[in-house]
Amino acid sequence: MDRGAVQQAFAAEAAAVEEALTGVGEAAWRRPTRCAPWTVAELFAHVVVVVGRLDGMLDAPAPARAEVTAAAYYRPDARFAPTANADRIALARDRAADGPALLAEHARTWRDADRRCRAEPDGRVVRTRHGDPMLLTDFLTTRVVELAVHGLDLADALDRAPWLTAPAADLLDALLLADGGADPDAVRAELGWDRTAFLRKATGRTPLDRAEQDVLARTGLTWLTLG
Repeated sequence: MDRGAVQQAFAAEAAAVEEALTGVGEAAWRRPTRCAPWTVAELFAHVVVVVGRLDGMLDAPAPARAEVTAAAYYRPDARFAPTANADRIALARDRAADGPALLAEHARTWRDADRRCRAEPDGRVVRTRHGDPMLLTDFLTTRVVELAVHGLDLADALDRAPWLTAPAADLLDALLLADGGADPDAVRAELGWDRTAFLRKATGRTPLDRAEQDVLARTGLTWLTLG
């Protein structure tokens, strides 16, 4: 992944989430989301938590070399087991606050992460909380996944139009279709999808019919395991 493109996508998507949720009413923060049992506030708290992980990782010593890619980070292992998911749910519920407080924390968190990442040298390696040594660029890509995919979840829960940004959509195209070398625009045109429809389908937000499954299998789509 290109370092500049990843950094741009992260900042664009984090800012879009902040702008979209500014002014959301008190009752709306309590709405349910598809990420049960989370409410809008709890799901947004999860987003704040996962973006905030960058701070501690940048404070820690850098591993000698990267061994895990952005796609491999989402492999189906213990990190997505029931106990891990239960811990993830509990942490977000514990961190959830009222809307304005969450928005303020998000604004501070993503801007600080963006500033610190831009100051790091090319080739910087970090270690995730799961023990994965990754290029910072690859780990930052996973944060764009979290912002973009959960941005769709939040938009749906709030009955809002999706706010997926073009830089984030471009990055996710590259991540999800890299192995097969398929042209993202051609894939979407064949299926009659826009960019948000593609992301919903590719991440299990919307079911696939058999014909769609066949097309995506032919493209070599990379399926991500998501909690």
